[in-house]
Amino acid sequence: MAFSGFKRRRRPTPLILGLGVAAIAALLAWTAGLFLFTAMSPEKVEDNTTVTDAIVVLTGGSGRMETGLALLEKEKARRLFVSGVYRGVDVARLLELSERAPRELRCCVELGHSAGDTAGNAQETAAWMKVQGFTSLRIVTASYHMPRSLLEFRAALPETTLIPHPVFPEHVKRKRWWAWPGTSSLFIGEYSKYLVAWTRIQFSRMFGLRTKEST
Repeated sequence: MAFSGFKRRRRPTPLILGLGVAAIAALLAWTAGLFLFTAMSPEKVEDNTTVTDAIVVLTGGSGRMETGLALLEKEKARRLFVSGVYRGVDVARLLELSERAPRELRCCVELGHSAGDTAGNAQETAAWMKVQGFTSLRIVTASYHMPRSLLEFRAALPETTLIPHPVFPEHVKRKRWWAWPGTSSLFIGEYSKYLVAWTRIQFSRMFGLRTKEST
């Protein structure tokens, strides 16, 4: 005997089931991609010996400028370009902040002030490389930032030889990175930016668009 107030529970519609399955699949794919992305982040410097025309340091993290200057001192390149420098900072001041003698390296260091993000770094550096007539470049940035940097630089400088030179910040814990809240949030944020950059570059190629170089 049925009760008058009882309502039969409705089963989920095929559309709702399909959306649920798609959401779960997307989450699994995103998670797998995140782990693949962390594996792309270099664990060491693979090439310490090749001499390039130039070195570029992408500002925004500890150890990058010091590494770039050390490479320049070892004559691993003819010039050092620092991209994304705050307005008002000159070469001498930058060398002083890096505890280097300005007289030794000042003539071989140039600063770029127009870049505000990684895509801007690539465009700014590409414009500078074109003026200089350089065809090879060593990129100095943090290891977790290197995959996105290479993505942007390969798009901006498709015919240039690029050599990654990662820096390894002490606060980034690569081993069991998911167990460290600071490192995990860093990787998640960087992975999300990588996906956005990859999508933008693919759409640009698909529709025949070219990234406008900074001047």
